[in-house]
Amino acid sequence: MKPLMLATLITVTAGIAAAETHEVQMLNKGEAGSMVFVPAYVKAAPGDVVHFVSVDAGHNVESIEGMLPEGVEAFKTKPSEDFELTVAAEGLYGIKCTPHYGMGMVALVQVGDAVNLEAATAVKQRGKSRERMADLLARVE
Repeated sequence: MKPLMLATLITVTAGIAAAETHEVQMLNKGEAGSMVFVPAYVKAAPGDVVHFVSVDAGHNVESIEGMLPEGVEAFKTKPSEDFELTVAAEGLYGIKCTPHYGMGMVALVQVGDAVNLEAATAVKQRGKSRERMADLLARVE
């Protein structure tokens, strides 16, 4: 095997091996109040997996329109389903629980650099989600 091919293979394999799984629980009540994702902010690397666990029934995972990196397809699960999101593109992923969005059930996943920060910040949130998302966006590095 040529040295360049071997170096490329090692780099790709190292990236796969280094991928992490981040667990996010969907809860009726947590430290931040009622109807929450815990943790609500996740800092991930490209290739990582965010595993949403339906601890309490009735919650789902849906992307917030305008809060995904360019090229990432929108997603929405059925209620009470676990969901694994493999994050490949750098940027911010805004997430909500559809039935509890107005009650503030939102989460934010930052993958690498926040390349879509301006667009994500411009998205209008509703109800209690406005305050919670503002707090999450303030954590972006």
